[in-house]
Amino acid sequence: MPRPRVVIAGASGFVGRALASAFRDDGYEVDTIGRTGTATWGDQPAIDRLVDGADVLVNLAGKIVSCRYTDAARDEILRSRVETTRALHRAVRAASRAPRVWFNASTATIYRHETARGNDELDGVIGDGFSVDVATSWERAFFDGDLPGTRRVALRMAIVLGDGPATRMLFALGRLGLGGPQIDSWWFPHRRYRGIGAHPTGAVWSGWHRTSGRQRFSWIHIDDVVASVLFLRDRDDLEGPVNLSAPGVSDNRTLMREVRRVARRRIGPPAFRWMLDPAMALLRNEPELVLKSRWAVPRVLSEAGFRFRHPELGPALDAVASVHRPRARDLFSA
Repeated sequence: MPRPRVVIAGASGFVGRALASAFRDDGYEVDTIGRTGTATWGDQPAIDRLVDGADVLVNLAGKIVSCRYTDAARDEILRSRVETTRALHRAVRAASRAPRVWFNASTATIYRHETARGNDELDGVIGDGFSVDVATSWERAFFDGDLPGTRRVALRMAIVLGDGPATRMLFALGRLGLGGPQIDSWWFPHRRYRGIGAHPTGAVWSGWHRTSGRQRFSWIHIDDVVASVLFLRDRDDLEGPVNLSAPGVSDNRTLMREVRRVARRRIGPPAFRWMLDPAMALLRNEPELVLKSRWAVPRVLSEAGFRFRHPELGPALDAVASVHRPRARDLFSA
């Protein structure tokens, strides 16, 4: 019997590498699409040939959002997600034997800034502004039209903990002495978070929320990202949006206390936006990562019986530090 085959777009990234390794370990032949790989973006005939006959398709392609939202970066963040998804959509539609399941990355930041209740896949409230517009445009391209025979699952991923950019940025804040709670406050308004796409939403100028460091922090360990994708692969009854977020949602104060504990930094004074924005500019990042209240509830996975390996934040950060000890030492050193 031939080995089953998976096609992974965006396999060179943090999550993509972990998924490619897991599928190989599970006996799959792994093909990739990217700037390099088995097929490359812009070569639609090659993409069509690669997708035809694949058992599983995974799309993680898109410019990393761990950057400063300049106009050029904003446009590329949107374009790189929507256009690659459309190219794969054309390939699936044209295939004589289409993949039985297609996983497309999305983001848990599609939900509004929320402090009162969690957002699940059925009752969650969609937000507005740049990051939300990117997510909704991405999912519209993914769920467009009818693809008979191909089950589609949008992976609304929370912030992924592991040897990736978000975790490194959090640990870097601790190293810079900004390991206390991050508190939103007034700062000079800017237009980096304004809406984008065909139907931009939200205010043109940035605002702020009085959360006092209690903004929610939804997260998931990389091991559970991999395990949940394999779980969903084998569940033909599950489709549509799925929140990839740990049940043990935290808040910012708890998050930074745990970061300090793992980093062995006893003191972490509060960091207000007027301190964060210049610091994040030096890190080539946006304070939205730690100031937006993200509260995503994994209702679909929990009701389907998925068991998280890392349901609570503190042990999950310990696991990251133990596995990626060389990188962690570099970040935690004085």
